[in-house]
Amino acid sequence: MPASLQTRELLADPPFMVLLAARTVSMLGMAFAPVALAFGVLAMPGADAGTLSIVLAAQTIPLVAFMLVGGVIADRYPRALVLRWGQIVAAAAWASIGIMMLSGHTPLWLLCLAAAFAGLAGATVYPALSGIIPDLVPPHLLQQGNAWLSMGASAARFVGLVASGAVVVWLGGGWAMVGAGTLYLVSAVLSGFLPRGGSLAQPEENPLRQLRDGWSEFRSRQWLFVCVIQWAVLLMVLQASQGVLGPVVAQAELGGARGWTAVLASEAVGAIVGVVIAMVWRPRRPILVATLLTFTAAAPQLLLGFSAPLWVVMVAMFLMGVGFDLFGVLWMTTMQHEVPAESLSRVASYDALGSLMLGPLGLLLAGPAAAVFGPHLALIGTGVVSIVTTLFALSFADVRRLRSRTHVAAEVAEAA
Repeated sequence: MPASLQTRELLADPPFMVLLAARTVSMLGMAFAPVALAFGVLAMPGADAGTLSIVLAAQTIPLVAFMLVGGVIADRYPRALVLRWGQIVAAAAWASIGIMMLSGHTPLWLLCLAAAFAGLAGATVYPALSGIIPDLVPPHLLQQGNAWLSMGASAARFVGLVASGAVVVWLGGGWAMVGAGTLYLVSAVLSGFLPRGGSLAQPEENPLRQLRDGWSEFRSRQWLFVCVIQWAVLLMVLQASQGVLGPVVAQAELGGARGWTAVLASEAVGAIVGVVIAMVWRPRRPILVATLLTFTAAAPQLLLGFSAPLWVVMVAMFLMGVGFDLFGVLWMTTMQHEVPAESLSRVASYDALGSLMLGPLGLLLAGPAAAVFGPHLALIGTGVVSIVTTLFALSFADVRRLRSRTHVAAEVAEAA
């Protein structure tokens, strides 16, 4: 079916449109957080890269630690309900950080506590969202549906980054954080209009047994766990470079919040282009293509490390945005085709847990690395590690050879 007809069918489906609206608004709220939190914390009296590392790690550790629990919850209870409550908790957490910044009362332990609740919310929202998409979208429309959700997310990320950068510059990080919390609350209200459905897993089934079953589904696919290992290391260095080292260099050389907002906005624009490509391109070997696209992660880190001009870093971030969002659509669609629906949220939680598990380590090491080696040399190191991780993933046969179910079905139909 042509992409235009698939799009028309999707946009005529009310539940999908509600999901698209809720997802887009929540991503708009999420886009406010990086710039607001980074420069809000760095503006605190006595704060430095180490302070920012601690706050970001406080958010990421619960996100990682409770991801498997979130996957079981999302397979065990109605995913729309899980999604809504996760967004409510996220709204309260981000707004609390904003209120603390506005009041001037910002004890580190309290900031970390609020950040931890934001991480807990993410641990339920991600698996619920991953599982609910095939609940609402027919199999033949999955890539198109994922592409439209990514399009909304990418557009929201761009608008949110530009708006949050302006709010941080004009009003301060506190108001931007309150804005993020408000947007999450709006998303929660929209999620209340999603069809609730039922749980796919049996409620009486032991949660530990559910976790074991999800693990069996996960480890039985070489392409899946190899790419997750790759992303564990890749996200570790990305967390360090984009969460701490990049803002530190931007503060010194690229004009502070304005420059860093431009860098992140360039990635968001690239993401929109990547999604447009995903709407019309269905490669025969989606995981091979997706993995090759992760080479784009190294360029911004290396360029920041070598003190490249702002516009050059922006171009590199644009290309990374193209690659990462195209990766995201291909990855999510492949998982939805290859993994049974009743296990999808749990497998997605193993995917997220594995990918994110080294993120806190990257954040915690970024501050000391900047102090010992300097932020520039540390960024060059993260770029080299990014390249090595992609070469590692490409060395496995399943990553290179897994074929798209759509192409396989078409070939079978032609042969018949």
